[in-house]
This record gives sequence, C-alpha cells and structure tokens, in this order.
Amino acid sequence: MIKAGEISEIIRRQIQEFEGETDLAEIGRVIEVGDGIARVYGLERAMAGELLTFPEDIVGMVLNLEEDNVGAVLLGEDRAIREGDVVKRTGRIAQVPVGEALIGRVVNALGQPIDGKGPIDSKEFRPIERYAPGVVDRRPVKEPLQTGIKAIDAMIPIGRGQRELIIGDRQTGKTAIAVDAILNQKGQGVYCFYVAVGQKRSTVAQVVRVFEEQGAMEYTTVIAATASDPAPLQYIAPYAGVTMGSTSATASATRSASTTISPSTPRPTGSSRSCCGARRGARRTRATSSTSTPGSSSARPSSTTSSAGDR
Repeated sequence: MIKAGEISEIIRRQIQEFEGETDLAEIGRVIEVGDGIARVYGLERAMAGELLTFPEDIVGMVLNLEEDNVGAVLLGEDRAIREGDVVKRTGRIAQVPVGEALIGRVVNALGQPIDGKGPIDSKEFRPIERYAPGVVDRRPVKEPLQTGIKAIDAMIPIGRGQRELIIGDRQTGKTAIAVDAILNQKGQGVYCFYVAVGQKRSTVAQVVRVFEEQGAMEYTTVIAATASDPAPLQYIAPYAGVTMGSTSATASATRSASTTISPSTPRPTGSSRSCCGARRGARRTRATSSTSTPGSSSARPSSTTSSAGDR
C-alpha cells in the first residue's frame, strides 16, 4: 500500500534532480521557395553569408538582406522545403573545417564527410570567403615542384606557389596529368587537395580508388561537388577547396576544358609543402582575389580559380 509520505518523498526527489535548460534561438518561416532560393520572414538579425538550417537537415546561406525578409540560397534540394517551414539561425558565417583531420578524407563543398568513415574531428574552422593576404606575408616562388612528368618539368617547370593551367579538348589527358602529379608527390612531404566539380559520382569514386591503391590518400583530400549535387554546392566547391587547403596546401577550381595545378607555398612561419590537381568541371567559376589561399605567393593577389578558360 502506497503511503502519502512516500509520494511526497518521490516528488521532492524529482524536484531536486530537475535541471531546466533554456534553448534560445531566433527562428523564421519560409514564405517562398523555388529555383534553389528561399525567402524567409522573421530573421531580422541574420547576417550576409550566415548559414541557416532548414528542415530535412538542409543548409542555406543568406545572400539578400531585404527590408522584411532575407533571401537564402539552398545548399540542398529545394523540393523538401515548403512554405511555412521553420528556419533557424546558426550564427555562423559559411565556413569549412581545416587541419590535418581532413587528410585522407572525401568531403563535399561544405566540408561534410561523404566517404562513410565517420565525422571529421576538426577543431578549427575558416570562412569560405575572406580577404587574401598581402604580398609581404607571402613567400617568394623559389622552390620547384616536380610533377614527375619529364616533359613538363624540363620545359615548363612549376614553382611552389605558382599556378599552372592545363587547357585542352576533352579526353586529351588533362586530368591524367593532374592525377599523376598528385601520385608523384608520395614521400615528398606535400599535401594535395583534389577538387572535383560537376563530375559523375562514379568518376570521382574511380579517382579515389586510384589514390587509395597507390597510397596517395595518405596525403590527399578530395572535395567533391558532383553533377548530381545542387548548383550552389558546385559553385562554392572551389572556394571551399581553397579554404581547406589554406593551412597546408591550396586547391584549384576548374572549367569544362581546363585543369589547374596550383601548388602553394606556406607563409614564412609554415613548413609544409603542397600541390593540388582538380577535375575538369561542368560549371564556370569566377576569379576573385578574396578567395586566394593565405599560402599563395604569386606576385599579385589572385584566386586559384583561373579565368584563363575565358579565352
């Protein structure tokens, strides 16, 4: 038989063990969605470039700050978003993880792992868009980068910190040169970042398998924005690749008929070496100085996204 004293004791114990947690979040609601763009009402303090969370774990990035709403580009499928859905602020500007935890991993344009090897334990993040370092902070081009291809190393030597564009028709071996350059960096203390833009997932998987078979994934990171990914991810993939490689290497963006090898020389305080080859992509990318890698040592601020394809 339950006694009144026992009930009082149970209630008293529950009250003592109760811990209230307050979760304060600024939320808004979708008022319009279409063509990969969502307009959200209620996020009055949203910042330009801030990441928003939508239902179905979809992320959006704020671009337009209107008087009574904000426009966000969806970094995922917009078919899962409906009018009236709740949107939350993250308080974080678009950023990606950096550091040695990325080495040997395959990630998307947001730095999220897609290789099935679990989460990336990175303690440092850097914004995708940032100012390029000044010329004073850059080390001059004074050390060669051997691609392992005698014809290139003899006639067109590449220096660390220099960018090299490979232009040619389809199926002429541009990507093969970039892949061979990465494979030949084994044992050279060089970190490589391979950016695949607008390619089929099967093609990216084949390249990753080649890297694994040759032991190149020990010093290589693959950033993939495949043809099946939303257009915004393909657009920011080169910039994300540059940011991820900024601590030890640099990445390169591509256009449909070109491939870029863009080695990076670290700052005077650094000691690492780097090289990167990128897959030819289906989307055109713009050149901007704001996404240059801090380790880049070219004579003028410029991005690893090359505009030489606009010839």
